[in-house]
Amino acid sequence: MQPLRHRFHPAAPEPMSTATDQQLLPLVRKLRSLTHLSARDEEAILRLPAFPRLFRAGQDLVSEGDRPTQCWLILQGWVQRYKLLGGGKRQISAFHVAGDMADLPSLHMPVMDHNLGAVTDVTATSIPHEALRELLERHPHLHAPFWRDTLVDAAIFREWVANVGRRPAYQRLAHLFCELYLKQAAVGLAQDHRCPMPMTQMDLADATGLTSVHINRTLRDMRRDKLIELRSRMLVIPDWARLVEAAEFNPTYLQLDARLAA
Repeated sequence: MQPLRHRFHPAAPEPMSTATDQQLLPLVRKLRSLTHLSARDEEAILRLPAFPRLFRAGQDLVSEGDRPTQCWLILQGWVQRYKLLGGGKRQISAFHVAGDMADLPSLHMPVMDHNLGAVTDVTATSIPHEALRELLERHPHLHAPFWRDTLVDAAIFREWVANVGRRPAYQRLAHLFCELYLKQAAVGLAQDHRCPMPMTQMDLADATGLTSVHINRTLRDMRRDKLIELRSRMLVIPDWARLVEAAEFNPTYLQLDARLAA
């Protein structure tokens, strides 16, 4: 792969008005997709102080070496977790969508060891670490859903290692599409086997360890086999069962409601 010029850069996010309770609903939906939340739990989460910001595509929400004092909850748009390597090369290790709090580990790990960059324009809201700690002190049973969310992130990372390390290109890309569809379906962003898919071929290459030329060829083969269609930054899956079979996809690692994978 040719060295990639790093297009992500730190920049001041654009401030927005203070979040309303309803703007924290993506977090509630995400945790609800993983475990049971009582009405009291949901109310406590929705009352967290939150300060929304707009990040433009190409900006970093958090950069390697930062010492954050807040976590960013994605409200809208796509974020990618990545590492920069020598020569400007980049390895993406996760894509995140609305409801994800991709830097939740910063609550206990004071220095960032990777970057979170906006793939698209992103609306995210910062939740102070202090407020999260107070929430967990007042509602200690909420440790479980947040811990479960972190464990699912770790399971996804393990699956990505297997994907990049051992699966052939066709299966590798099919597996990624299955995962991204289900992650969005879990929080109400996808249905009827259609979902947003705003990544460039270079993004997909950096997420799968392939070249952009190989990605182009593999996408062509998947279209030929009528497994996927890509239309105006949307992924359409004509036959979910065939895509799952091609990917040898087992959604257990996502820990979602089994009905979503049907």
